[in-house]
This record gives sequence, structure tokens and C-alpha cells, in this order.
Amino acid sequence: MDSRFVLLAHLGATWFMTGLIWFVQIVHYPLMRMVGREGFVEYSRRHQASTSLVVGPLMPVEALTTVLLLAQDGDLRGSWPFWVSCGLLVVVWGSTALWQMPIHQQLLSGYDECRVRALVRSNWLRTLAWTGRAMIVTYLVFQRMQSAPSQGI
Repeated sequence: MDSRFVLLAHLGATWFMTGLIWFVQIVHYPLMRMVGREGFVEYSRRHQASTSLVVGPLMPVEALTTVLLLAQDGDLRGSWPFWVSCGLLVVVWGSTALWQMPIHQQLLSGYDECRVRALVRSNWLRTLAWTGRAMIVTYLVFQRMQSAPSQGI
């Protein structure tokens, strides 16, 4: 697969997830406090199912394109900013698996103000990591465009 296409797919997936995580952080998670205790379990169940439909395809695309770029693109493999972005992706996946997913599972039992606060607070790590990734990957794309302007990215 052409590494230029992979890099653009990577950029797109990263920016999509960055925009989504900011929406979740600023709007969606804080509004959980407004749902009410009575309907919270059903809300949490539907939230997880619906969110999986959006996030499910994009997080793996971002991860897969990272692996493909590591395998195919020697210039990126030798680039410390790319390695930083890879580390931030590990932070995102680790935070998701170790903090956000367990809290969401606990919220299926019912509303708990402390858990919702913990979800909002811990999600800042993913929000900042994805934002950093988006900036780094954008930088790498612009760097690639400047190094080979006649060939595109």
C-alpha cells in the first residue's frame, strides 16, 4: 500500500478522533450529570453501544496505519516526532483500557457522581494525548510536503 495514502488515512483518523475526544470531554461526559438516576443505566448502555459504532472503526484504523507506517516508511521510522506520536497512541489505548472502559462498565450499575467525575478527569489524558498526536502528525505531513513538493506527500 502506498505510504502516502497510509499517511493521509492516519492523519484523517487522528484528527477525527481528536475532534471527537474534545466533544466527549467538553460536552458529552459532563452532560452525564444531567441524565438523572432513573434512566442512567439505560443511558449508559446505549451510550456504550452508540459510541462503539463511531469509535470502533476509527481507533483501529489509527493504530493499523501507525503499524503500516512503521513497516513501510523508513523516513518516519527515523523521525523522533513520529515515535513521540506512537508513544502518545500507546497512552491513548492504555488510558482507554485501564481507566475509561472500566469506569464505563461500573456506570452500567447506575449513576455515581464520583465515577462520572473520575471519567471526566481521567479523560483529559486521552484528550491531551490525541491533541498532541494530531499536531505531530500534521507537522509530519507538512514536513513531507516540503521535502518533496513535486511528489506530494
